[in-house]
Amino acid sequence: MNIPNINREHPEYTTRRAMWKKYRDLYAGGERMRENGCEYLVRRHREPSEVYAERVNRIFYENYIGSIVDWYAATLLRREPVLLFEGSDSAAKDFYNILSEDCDLKGTSFSEFFRQRLIQALVCGSSYIVVDFPRASMPVFTRADEDASGRSRAYLVDYWPDEVINWSYDQAGGLEWAVIRTSCLQQSKVTDARWEAETRWIYYDREKFQIYRAAGEQIPVELIDEGPHGLAPLGKVPIFRLQVSDGLWLMNKAALLQLEHFNKSNALSWALTMSLFAMPVVYSDREWNQIVGESYYIQLGPEDRFGWTEPDGKVYQIAADNLVRLKDEIYRVCYLINHAGNVSSSDLRQSAASKQRDFSITQEVLRAYGDTVKDTMKQVLRAIAEARRDDLSIDVSGLDEFDIGDFSNELDDAKKLLDLGIGSGTLKKQVFKKLAFKFLCDARQEVKNQVAEEIDAHEYAQ
Repeated sequence: MNIPNINREHPEYTTRRAMWKKYRDLYAGGERMRENGCEYLVRRHREPSEVYAERVNRIFYENYIGSIVDWYAATLLRREPVLLFEGSDSAAKDFYNILSEDCDLKGTSFSEFFRQRLIQALVCGSSYIVVDFPRASMPVFTRADEDASGRSRAYLVDYWPDEVINWSYDQAGGLEWAVIRTSCLQQSKVTDARWEAETRWIYYDREKFQIYRAAGEQIPVELIDEGPHGLAPLGKVPIFRLQVSDGLWLMNKAALLQLEHFNKSNALSWALTMSLFAMPVVYSDREWNQIVGESYYIQLGPEDRFGWTEPDGKVYQIAADNLVRLKDEIYRVCYLINHAGNVSSSDLRQSAASKQRDFSITQEVLRAYGDTVKDTMKQVLRAIAEARRDDLSIDVSGLDEFDIGDFSNELDDAKKLLDLGIGSGTLKKQVFKKLAFKFLCDARQEVKNQVAEEIDAHEYAQ
């Protein structure tokens, strides 16, 4: 790719860039919202600059959508997905055991990595994953040499949607090429006088990669590395996208409501604060020239009256009720109306079965997220296996049960199924593996693989 074109942005990226920044601010909340408060706090018509500046300095943010996104990600992956590797390639299984514990060379587990990608997708609509392999200067000729040199040690790299600046798809919907741009402050030496902004562009197509770099204001963009990437033998771009539909894009559904709640709550807070400093009022027919203050007194005539200006509170109650409605609507559009927090006495008397029915819609949404995450996991793992030429069959299951019931309920259901006397050894093996993996959801992948092999090797009566 030509250097003058490396920084070109896709029209869709240009359109959505400001939206992505706003959505990330709404998710993060806290000091990030305080720093960027002037971008979201609406200024009243002809509001004095000093008053608006004081309101900006006093802003606060009730982050409902951030909690909702985190709840979905935590609930979906409360039980880790089951990674199934079937085949006789023990060396490959050892590699995937390592990958499941550290998939990004930073100590992040495979499950935790995809939990973070789901959060990105719920906030920005999608998340990008790059499959990469270590690059070595010395050539290798055998698979053993690849393993010994570490070149077969695949790992994952994540990118936010606002870092993928340009792309192209073919007519079949496959990615032809993409450009990723990242920026950071860097100090080459501890003795350097100042920090410099460094920008990098990574170009991927179906065969090769190119890395460009620009550091400082005077240094031009330069090509610093290029070559074939890990999926070049497959003719695939090593970028995978975890994307949710518009209907399941939580931040997009709730952002305007959250901003409206932000402005209304801050306006109410400002009005309440100002009402604490009530202004004295003197009703008198005489000319008033007395000094009023904490250390002064005033002299009233027989017909004079003294009072304070303060609101009667009706509009405050209307505003408070509106804030409650906005909060409930945020939870409703995110399919979590029962989590809104308005618990009445009738809600407390609600039966367990009734609560389960109310939670059924949320469970279906969670299952949809689970299917999306599992599909992306399978695409990534199968691409790695194909690039490494692993003789394994790979599948991903789980992420479809979210109840908090006791494990004994599942055991009872499994026992009733087996007591039917269905003459299938395969059924028994699958039931036993499902129960074992749920009970050992936090165990290491190598332990799960060994349990699966032992169950498969055992001969069960028909």
